[in-house]
Amino acid sequence: MTLGYDMGRKRKGRDISGWLVVDKPAGLTSTAVVNKVRWAFDAKKAGHAGTLDPEATGVLAVALGEATKTVPYITDALKAYTFNVRLGQATNTDDAEGEVIASSDARPSDAEIIAALPQFLGDIMQVPPKFSAVKIDGQRAYKLARAGEEVELAARPLWVEELTLVDRPDADHVILEMTCGKGGYVRSIARDLGAALGCYGHVKCLRRIWSGPFDAEDGISLETLDEMAKSPDLDGFLRPLEEGLADLPQLTCTPEGAAKLRNGNPGMVLASDVEYGEEAWASLDGQAVAVGHYKAGELHPSRVFVR
Repeated sequence: MTLGYDMGRKRKGRDISGWLVVDKPAGLTSTAVVNKVRWAFDAKKAGHAGTLDPEATGVLAVALGEATKTVPYITDALKAYTFNVRLGQATNTDDAEGEVIASSDARPSDAEIIAALPQFLGDIMQVPPKFSAVKIDGQRAYKLARAGEEVELAARPLWVEELTLVDRPDADHVILEMTCGKGGYVRSIARDLGAALGCYGHVKCLRRIWSGPFDAEDGISLETLDEMAKSPDLDGFLRPLEEGLADLPQLTCTPEGAAKLRNGNPGMVLASDVEYGEEAWASLDGQAVAVGHYKAGELHPSRVFVR
């Protein structure tokens, strides 16, 4: 009987919605950051758009409440990273946390590095690191790798918009900046670039500088989050859930259309240049009402926002 009561119990916390841009420090998992944000806001619901490795820093976009319904659009958006590649060494994790498994005395010139970068641009196929969250027969790859099992991961498609050489501090290190689409592994880029240059390579440090509409320089630190936790002033850092829809066309709906959309039915929207069948979102007085597909003057909702 007690079990039935627990299962039916509503989750405690505030009905608060919006995006919080966190400048994640090294040493924490993305899940740990989300839990801290949920605690600080006393929010019922929270999630993030795009995992960062524990040692990576930079933008971790955390959605609260109804904003969690816009997470897929930030996950799918372009993201930019700056990262330091250690040349001359391969590790089993493709980053500095792993064991060195191969080394080389060869060091490419700046010109050779620049000449190798174009092969990683556009639509490429990328094999994720063995120590990653990719699932193999229902098991996380990193768990299998830690257990000493042989891990074979299939290559996955990735769109890389930009990959540039930013700095060369010394012969052993190169600083790169990359803009890419969903599902990219910076560690794989470092590993494969090192292989292409014949010298091995792994990521020494990594920072996500922006993700969709969110910039690291606008992010809140965890120190500030801790200091302001549970205070009304913290709400001032929240950004509207509508920012999570920045890459979709916006339509405006009539009050009657909004009422229908909120009930999950197609609702009338004002004429626009959105094409038939295109995904868009509808707003009333600037607030998102629903996301859906535009058909003949109406939006057919797939996600509805409860205010």
